[in-house]
Amino acid sequence: MLLGDVPQDRPDALRSRAPWLATAHLGLADGPRPPAPSAPSTSGPSGPSGAEPWGDGVRGLLDGRSLEGRPVPGTDGSVTWWLLDDSDRQRAERELARERERTAFLAEASSRLLASLNVERCMDVTVLEAVRRLADAAVVIGPNPGRRLRLVSCVRGGSPAAATTTQSPDMVPGLSEALQGFPPVPSRWINPAAAPAWLVPEGFGPVGSMAVVPLPGQGVPAGALVLLRHEDGAAFDENEETLARLFAARAGAAVSSARLYTEQAAITDTLMRELLPPRLQQTRGVEFAGGYRPAGDQDRVGGDFYDVHPATADQRETLAVLGDVCGKGLEAAVLTGKIRNTLHALLPLTGDHQRLLTLLNRALLTSHHTRFATLVLAAVRREGDRARVRVTSAGHPAPLVVRADGVVERVETRGSLIGVLPDVTSTTANLMLGPGESLVLFSDGITEARGGPLGGAEFGEDRLRAQLAGCAGMPAEAIVEHVQMIAAQWVGAGRHDDMAVVVISMPHGAHLSMVGGTGPGRYTA
Repeated sequence: MLLGDVPQDRPDALRSRAPWLATAHLGLADGPRPPAPSAPSTSGPSGPSGAEPWGDGVRGLLDGRSLEGRPVPGTDGSVTWWLLDDSDRQRAERELARERERTAFLAEASSRLLASLNVERCMDVTVLEAVRRLADAAVVIGPNPGRRLRLVSCVRGGSPAAATTTQSPDMVPGLSEALQGFPPVPSRWINPAAAPAWLVPEGFGPVGSMAVVPLPGQGVPAGALVLLRHEDGAAFDENEETLARLFAARAGAAVSSARLYTEQAAITDTLMRELLPPRLQQTRGVEFAGGYRPAGDQDRVGGDFYDVHPATADQRETLAVLGDVCGKGLEAAVLTGKIRNTLHALLPLTGDHQRLLTLLNRALLTSHHTRFATLVLAAVRREGDRARVRVTSAGHPAPLVVRADGVVERVETRGSLIGVLPDVTSTTANLMLGPGESLVLFSDGITEARGGPLGGAEFGEDRLRAQLAGCAGMPAEAIVEHVQMIAAQWVGAGRHDDMAVVVISMPHGAHLSMVGGTGPGRYTA
């Protein structure tokens, strides 16, 4: 675009149309004059005469267009201004800058939203990010499963504040639809004066513009986001509403993921409580204590398990069970749960260990699980100051008895695995525990633990017996802690299988005032 030849000392013609160009033209008069061109130039932008541009280019508006002007001197002392229309480029650059700014905001907001799987934290971050870029105030409203709406609000420069209300979302235009996941209503259709007092943060003042955007979740709406601007602020335009929807999609995904994680964690915790080993205590005048260490430090349950079923009026023996399911981790723990539930149903057969193991074996054979298990059963009944114990092993390491004088004996009981063959064979051993004597049930994760000075030696039953010899007369809980400690020291930081131990001890003396209020001479089994 050629503006025309303008005498260097007479820019009056430019002042009315392009003051910025007139100012630049006057600036050329104060500088040194370039030599007059003698031949056309072969490089760079030039005028009709081939002269090189003179001086720096300038930018400005002319008739609503963005122009870049470059002066070219003439031989007669005039200046020809060549104007390049770069309106489209300027518009593209501005749009690109805005897009980069929006992208940076969404990326940073997403990073902060995904940094937590806590629902409350995600809602707080949502309102904080919204007031940082989108509005003067923001309110996140959770889904409405009941009669109360859960709100988290924040004003620019403030902190998130949580609240609840029994007000109906129908009071806010477009809010009920947003909570159900419907597309947002354009903000120009919403009367900001219709915003109820419970929605506007305290001290915010009159609302000049309001936008209601749904928070889409994973199949289920995660809530809604309400954006507010002051009365003297600009209304939301179409680009800002688009950005708000993009932000809301990320916020909704984060809130929905956090809510799903919370629900799954609650379900897992409920189910896990049924799989965790129980806390044992003195039962019917006999001490019971147990300890368990899963194979993985991050695991809570595994393939080893134990239970103690106290005696009842119909069944006068207390049954202690310690088992080991083939494998480790959650799959093995699921089968331990099934075995524990089945054993609980078979408690009326505690008096006949062979019958109990046969029925349990049939239950496992008809299951879809392909794992097998080993078990050891100990039926305990107190008789005066002693305890009579019947011990039956089903493919499990034989328990050890710690006598009061430190002698450690191996209980002679054996049997076949559970869940492998149609028939189960087992032998039951009978023994008596005197005051200060203990029966120790353990899984092979203890005796087969590898470690020691060189890291590859097996702990073995002999080392366990040597350690138990020094535990004569100790309470059941102290023996459990000692076995766990020496096993942990032996494996160190190395890998190991699940470890479980149960100790049944006969307390010293016959004073039972702490057990059901029964004193000496008044105990009845």
